[in-house]
Amino acid sequence: MPQVSQQELITGAKQGKVVSFPTDTVPALAALPDFASLIFVTKKRPPDKPLILMGSSPESIWKYVKGTPEEFQIWEGVVKKYWPGQLTLVLPASELVPKAMNPIDPSTIGVRIPNSIIAQNILKETGCLATTSANLSGESPIEKLGEIAQKFSDVLVLNEEPLKNQKKYGSGLPSTVAKWTNTGWKILRQGSIKLTGK
Repeated sequence: MPQVSQQELITGAKQGKVVSFPTDTVPALAALPDFASLIFVTKKRPPDKPLILMGSSPESIWKYVKGTPEEFQIWEGVVKKYWPGQLTLVLPASELVPKAMNPIDPSTIGVRIPNSIIAQNILKETGCLATTSANLSGESPIEKLGEIAQKFSDVLVLNEEPLKNQKKYGSGLPSTVAKWTNTGWKILRQGSIKLTGK
């Protein structure tokens, strides 16, 4: 599919299409949470690999998670320190999270705010999106938007022209993934951020 403008991409996402845009790590495949199943089909992703909910602000994300006031206080402290940034928090999911986001364990949801102006501007318009890296399951993430457009003919990919000043859109490294447990944080994947504290 030809690459599209940011406004065309936002319109397509709101219509339930799968889209792709840069983040602060690797480019994302993204869709509205209610259309999360399309991402699994697009990248041939097994159901035991959940998607991440990406938002433009903590306020846009909190309604998708549930916890005690004490837990929210801890989470908000971590968020103030590391967001926007390359940290995904796996938290208890609220009833607003579609089961398709995490088919095997719908009780949790990974959430993140990317440190990318492009991504944040898109997410402000679309609302939170279900996301994952842009690649077929088992393959390395694709880092160039033009290659994503060639690989995925049904995906609306952001046009690179306005981004040419930015030689590299993201770090190329996946985010650190930390899961909240009864005893504090459990690191599921170590990325560039070293999480400290409870």
